[in-house]
Amino acid sequence: MRFPLYTKILAAVFAAFCLYCLLPDVHPVEGQDKKVKEKEKKKKKDDGLEFPPKLPGGKEVWTDTSDEFLKAPPAIDKDVVIAKAAPTVDFIYYPCQTYRAKIWSNWGDGLAVNGKYYSSIGDHDAPKGNAFVYEYDPAKKALRLLCDVVSVIREMLLYLPGKIHGRLDMGKDGWLYFSTHRGGTTVTTDKYEYKGDWIIKVDPKSGKAEVVAQGPVPKHCIPNSVLDPDRMIFYGGTAPGSGKDDLNGVMFFAYDVVNKKLLYSGKDGPPRYMMLANSTGKVYYVPGSDGGFGTVVRYDPSKPQADPIKIGAQLGCRAATQETKDGMIYTCSKGAKGEPTMIYSFNTKTEEAQKIGPAAVGVTQYITSIDVDPTGRYLYYVPAAHGHSETDGSPVVQYDVKTKTRKVIAFLHPYFKDKIGAIPTGTYSTAIDPAGDKLYITWNVKRGTAAWDCCALTVIHIPESERRP
Repeated sequence: MRFPLYTKILAAVFAAFCLYCLLPDVHPVEGQDKKVKEKEKKKKKDDGLEFPPKLPGGKEVWTDTSDEFLKAPPAIDKDVVIAKAAPTVDFIYYPCQTYRAKIWSNWGDGLAVNGKYYSSIGDHDAPKGNAFVYEYDPAKKALRLLCDVVSVIREMLLYLPGKIHGRLDMGKDGWLYFSTHRGGTTVTTDKYEYKGDWIIKVDPKSGKAEVVAQGPVPKHCIPNSVLDPDRMIFYGGTAPGSGKDDLNGVMFFAYDVVNKKLLYSGKDGPPRYMMLANSTGKVYYVPGSDGGFGTVVRYDPSKPQADPIKIGAQLGCRAATQETKDGMIYTCSKGAKGEPTMIYSFNTKTEEAQKIGPAAVGVTQYITSIDVDPTGRYLYYVPAAHGHSETDGSPVVQYDVKTKTRKVIAFLHPYFKDKIGAIPTGTYSTAIDPAGDKLYITWNVKRGTAAWDCCALTVIHIPESERRP
């Protein structure tokens, strides 16, 4: 029996449509089909934003030094010191932002090591999201894509995460380790065949990346992580995929990334941050707290099956530095209404905590990344992680733990708004170079929108005169 030509055409179109529906709807990565990018451009709203974000004059990097960086807005406290020497600042957009995302964002803490800076951003989408890991070379002033999550997973899955919410850490094998996180609680469910989020590793030299484990705690996301680089143990604080407490709430786990073996998993974990004592391998955190003040517990990897135990110390830990050579870790609390964000010290030798002082320099409080320089004296951080840091001029803060002095080494707003139309509005990733001369900050940036719409990196070259005792 013969069919008319138009019938054959309709059948072919229908078959093609069915095949298309079976394909995963993942976001494009660098170098993907131009047609996909053109399709995304047509979806552009009336806000006039373009993707990828571009610097004026077609520049790849905007580099400048200006006295404008030292002009404090009225919101800054009178006892806050302002630097005398303006830094040089490099500004660069992350290249993967070629399409309009749910919201381009940085949620995971970065790492400065071996003369490079490693950071992550994502499109915040799920179940069809993507997240990206980059290496920045300050000598070349260039970002290099190391991996994207979708390419590593390499499966036609219904659930693909769009966030990296934990730390990036480098093991003694030279590989970077990190974990993925959901884009929303409505998609980490059985409907999307959700089994749990991933631990992934990537080799900065070759760019090779692979999955270490999926769902070390079944059906849980991993918004909090830290790697012990010497013992190669990956520690995580989880969140139930459903967003409810029917899966034991927040869990703490320890995972051997070499032997791919779960060492420990237990209740009352840390939702947001942990302290790692590299000298002993012990891990400390405040159970069930997202950064508020509480009693610290200790996990000892020499007794991997034993539950974490309470110690006498009390502090707030929304973010923490690495351990100094003198055995000190510095933390900052989340802060709350009527309770400002405070900086604490924790002695890993005596396991004693001490309140140092307030962290804010103006009206904004929330801090999610804090770093200590190689001398152990200066802390660096940016208040207002979740947005609106421009209220205080997008300040970059240096804190002297000896004199308890807060000093702003640069106000990035309104300089970048006036020069390139970009407002650095918050960050979850700062890292001080091991030489102590450069501070890397991955910003959530807004270009005229109510919230942020893209991510950018700034490198603050700290004048030597501003880091001398």
